[in-house]
Amino acid sequence: MNGFWLFMLICSLLTPLTMLFIGRSFKNNPPKEINGIYGYRTKRSRQSKEAWELAHIYCGKIWQTAGMIMLPLSAAAMLPFFGSSVNTTAIAVLIIVTLQTLVMCLTIIPVETALKKKFGK
Repeated sequence: MNGFWLFMLICSLLTPLTMLFIGRSFKNNPPKEINGIYGYRTKRSRQSKEAWELAHIYCGKIWQTAGMIMLPLSAAAMLPFFGSSVNTTAIAVLIIVTLQTLVMCLTIIPVETALKKKFGK
């Protein structure tokens, strides 16, 4: 049972770690070219090279910060479930990952706001 908890702990840390490392990458080395495959791809971010770069740097800062905050919080949120049943642990991770995904999606709002403020509609 402790092996399952450890696996679930690792799963609960994947989103914050991904945000931390991709955020750092976007902030320091945004994708050079506007593309439809990789990067922060919204209609507003793809309007110009300057908008593309701003979107990645701004999103990168937010994701890096959010990842650093969510990483220890996610680990701490898992501690009370050590030794719990498989079902209880799985439900806890489902809730944690859902909240992490919500945070990740909500980062669109400040990035789009910054793009709108700098480049208009």
